[in-house]
Amino acid sequence: MPPANLNDLLAFVAVARQRSFTRAAAQLGVSQSALSHTISGFEARLGLRLLTRTTRSVAPTEAGDRLLLAIGPAFDEIDAGLAALTALREKPSGTIRISAGEHAADTILWPALERFLPDYPDIRMEIVVDNGLTDIVAGRCDAGVRLGEQVAKDMVAVRIGPDQRMAVVGAPSYFARRPAPTAPQDLTAHDCINMRLPTAGGLYAWEFEKGNRELKVRVEGQLVFNTLGPRVNAALAGFGLAYLPEDHVRSHLAAGRLIRVLADWCPPFPGYHLYYPSRRQTTPAFALLVNALRTRDVERAAGSA
Repeated sequence: MPPANLNDLLAFVAVARQRSFTRAAAQLGVSQSALSHTISGFEARLGLRLLTRTTRSVAPTEAGDRLLLAIGPAFDEIDAGLAALTALREKPSGTIRISAGEHAADTILWPALERFLPDYPDIRMEIVVDNGLTDIVAGRCDAGVRLGEQVAKDMVAVRIGPDQRMAVVGAPSYFARRPAPTAPQDLTAHDCINMRLPTAGGLYAWEFEKGNRELKVRVEGQLVFNTLGPRVNAALAGFGLAYLPEDHVRSHLAAGRLIRVLADWCPPFPGYHLYYPSRRQTTPAFALLVNALRTRDVERAAGSA
């Protein structure tokens, strides 16, 4: 016996349950004559009559009843599975994995997620704190967060944060024993708190710009860290000067716990962007997150105006 065509089975189940070619044809979106032709051809290939037809009614034969009992539940399960997929579309869910540096995770992602996640309990977030600019595709992340100038050209980039500025800061106790630098070159004579880059393993050269001049200064000091928090603590304790994101030390500057120098050498630069492969098919959950991050950036810009 040749294998049954799926369309034949769908047609049979619809007619057997509706007990009407007219209603079944409307359900399937085909003409009544086409449906009747499909059933007749199916019965001919089986060598069995599945439906008893009269001028007023349609009813399954004994063979039809047995076939309906065998395949009907399977089609019900398929319908239920498709309905569940529709529910997923209407109720976003799933896990989103994002790679971000420590500063971006603290200042951009977490404040947005704190407001976003309570409205979507079926969305799960995994934030991979990584200062090493790891390849998000190789790392199996859905997206990453980097400064605008660090995003590869083949990625889709969505701005999610305002412009950034760096700040050279030190504690009052440090400046009580050392004069403040007036130019970046003066830093070579100061104790500075260094940062080791995870990507190359070397120490980060502090970057400065003023007008058309750009300088990179390799500083020396007693301490080296690879994360942000310890550098702030070391600066507060008076161990030396630190080169830190302005927004991360703003409260310390306002309270007088830290003093800023070389501000005219630290202009703004493009802020954080969410980026992901251009070929990525975005899920409803991911699209909602992108919108939440973008909306928050708009709110920040309005608040700072």
